[in-house]
Amino acid sequence: MANALAGRGATTPGTPAAQKAAHGFPWKALLPVVVAGAIALFPAPEGLAQHAWYFFAIFAGVIVGLMLEPLPGAAIGLIGVVLVTVLSPYVLFGQEELAKAGFKPATASLSWALSGFSNSTVWLIFAAFMFALGYEKSGLGKRIALLLVKAMGKRTLTLGYAVTIADVLLAPFTPSNTARSGGTIYPVIRNLPALYGSKPNDPSSRRVGGYLMWTAIAATTVTSSMFVTGMAPNLLAVEMASKTAGVAISWTDWFVAFAPVGAALLLVLPLAVYFLYPPQVKSGDEVPTWAGAELAKLGGLTLREIELAVLVLLALTLWIFGGAVINATTVAMAVIVLMVLLRVVSWDDILANKAAWNTLVWFATLVALADGLNRVGFVKWFADTVGAQMAGFPPTMAMLLLVAVFFFTHYLFASITAHVTAMLPVMLAVGMGIPGLDVRTFALLLVLTLGIMGILTPYATGPSPVYFGSGYIPAKDYWRLGAIFGVIFFVALLAIGLPWLAIIG
Repeated sequence: MANALAGRGATTPGTPAAQKAAHGFPWKALLPVVVAGAIALFPAPEGLAQHAWYFFAIFAGVIVGLMLEPLPGAAIGLIGVVLVTVLSPYVLFGQEELAKAGFKPATASLSWALSGFSNSTVWLIFAAFMFALGYEKSGLGKRIALLLVKAMGKRTLTLGYAVTIADVLLAPFTPSNTARSGGTIYPVIRNLPALYGSKPNDPSSRRVGGYLMWTAIAATTVTSSMFVTGMAPNLLAVEMASKTAGVAISWTDWFVAFAPVGAALLLVLPLAVYFLYPPQVKSGDEVPTWAGAELAKLGGLTLREIELAVLVLLALTLWIFGGAVINATTVAMAVIVLMVLLRVVSWDDILANKAAWNTLVWFATLVALADGLNRVGFVKWFADTVGAQMAGFPPTMAMLLLVAVFFFTHYLFASITAHVTAMLPVMLAVGMGIPGLDVRTFALLLVLTLGIMGILTPYATGPSPVYFGSGYIPAKDYWRLGAIFGVIFFVALLAIGLPWLAIIG
């Protein structure tokens, strides 16, 4: 069946064409260096320390490298971190800052370089890969995938809506989009593409896999903006809006403010992806019929499937109801341990999961680099500079420009929590200083962007590296789609959300 569904024209590994595609052209390796070097040659802008400017130069080079991928993303991130660490007295820290803190450059820079590996979201992303491994090894993922295909597989579009609905149902009760999408939805849907002859890191990935994976990550970014409990940074943002601007935002306030935008986006999302990133397999009765026959061959649930189902339900219950008692990452790591103890997966299986370890290194290095931008003062300088340029603009225009800056500067962050911490208080303070600006509307617009900005890059929010690491969305496609859907989401927020906020006051 898989052969009947397989696409033609695939590049065979080992051929000159495949080697050329894998290694890329020399300019892809040179351009990140040229960009970093060119920026570094310019003097630091007024108000910004020279070492902060050097850090930004390296960060910009890393981002260009991630977009072009002359090397795997994890290797590029590691190169950036190591380069900053080696040059730390000139890049990461100013001599005065080090003297005041009482640190030696080598000690301080190494602590910073390894800081990303202690980030809880990084390990939650890693755990999502392990959950997916459990679904695969136990056979439960295949069973659920076959059930979905049998029920809704006549049309790829209906599968897209099924994925979206699943995220909507979980979002109000799961304040970790990594746990919700990366740890619950992704491990199931990753089993679907193979049933249609769609393979990762292969031209056949566009048959079904690319469509399903992009629909899933896009859906979870929308639901993360729809509910204040749909993503942990939302709760932090509410607290900051209250303390900085005196704007109180309840669960209901948040939901009502975003509901028209969210409903419109979720209604058209699978269809929009269907046209902008179309699957090659769109419909057919053959696959659902085959899925029914395969289910009959599987027979009843096995002990391993039952064990994994219990562990997943336990994790989901704790993610939903146990947030005040136990951290989401702690839950995920505990489930991994139980999977090993119950032999759902073996330790060798975990060690052999290259995608998980690769993503761990990749995301940890990006978290450290993004933290460095804030640490050297670049983020504050940037926000202050933007604020100074707002003088003389009409209040509404100034508000829209500030929201746009807040949204699109997420290209500089590998964590929405870091973005909230670094940028939200500064942006609120800038807005409060503009005469005639409606501070409550401004605060709501800022916080409502937090989920949807996660669509922009492969590192923008917790589940992003999981879907990017699936192998079904090539880097160039991810960056292109991220920009397209980022603009769509942002325009929808302004076109629908701003008039709605004016109506509800």
